[in-house]
Amino acid sequence: MCCIFASLGLLGPRIVGGLWWLFRPALWQSAFSSWIWPLLGLILLPWTTLMYVLVFTGGVTGIEWLFIGLSVFADITSYAGSAYGNRDRIPGYN
Repeated sequence: MCCIFASLGLLGPRIVGGLWWLFRPALWQSAFSSWIWPLLGLILLPWTTLMYVLVFTGGVTGIEWLFIGLSVFADITSYAGSAYGNRDRIPGYN
């Protein structure tokens, strides 16, 4: 059961982002100038990329930076949580 939640946490935002990009390409083209940035964003920082597309309607100003910062924090904690959970598998780590 835990593996299901871990898979959803890892793949969920990437799948949602890919489907959103597929069904609403004009929204993604207005937020990004080329296709490489959203692709890299969905691979490396999926929560941040989704939030950026969500708040970019007229440009990112004011409190929208707070939401982007929270999504960056969510991406970092997802990577840090997986590293902490697998710390026993790291050779030489006490």
